Amino acid sequence: MKTIAIVPVKRFNAAKTRLADRLPARSRVALMQAMVTDVLIALRRAELVDAVIVVTGEPIAEQIAVNYNAEVLMDQRDLGHSEAAALGVGMALSKGAERIILLPADTPAIDPAEIDGLLSAAPEGREVTIVPDRHGDGTNALVLTPPDVMSASFGEGSRARHAAAGEAAGAAVFESEPLTIMLDVDTGDDLAALQTRLDEVRGGASHTRGLLPRIL
Repeated sequence: MKTIAIVPVKRFNAAKTRLADRLPARSRVALMQAMVTDVLIALRRAELVDAVIVVTGEPIAEQIAVNYNAEVLMDQRDLGHSEAAALGVGMALSKGAERIILLPADTPAIDPAEIDGLLSAAPEGREVTIVPDRHGDGTNALVLTPPDVMSASFGEGSRARHAAAGEAAGAAVFESEPLTIMLDVDTGDDLAALQTRLDEVRGGASHTRGLLPRIL
């Protein structure tokens, strides 16, 4: 089953504004660069991901994507995560994707084995798998079979919205909680949780791991 990963990336100067009380603008940009890089490395190492599409209006993210063999779909309007996801789905379908996985750019601790774990079950029809964020309200990843089985709608309350949309589309809806995919970085508390995770394990997230001691 041809599986394409889609990673929407906001412009770096508009990203992570909720970290403004912890990090100056330059450090937030550096953090985004490191996190995007680590996510793309993990996707390249995942055995069940055939290709990666980065949807972005950020030139630095475009260059990082090219460096790690991802395709780039420029999103000059930068209207938001859901809109970028829809653009990525369209491109994935044009490339013959039978399944997609939508992942955020701010999950640098992501484990390739957990990506493969999400994709290891062969779908038997229309299926939606939801990975919530660590707070349980949002959505950190979606696996959609086929890619246009439903429209993604990220943001507050998206976990419940995605479950309802999948059911309305007649899909089998599943939830999964792989730890490294649930750990995104939006707030100071999230950043502290990421630091704790990286202190507990060896390997992975090499760019973010190396950056954090310099900016915290």
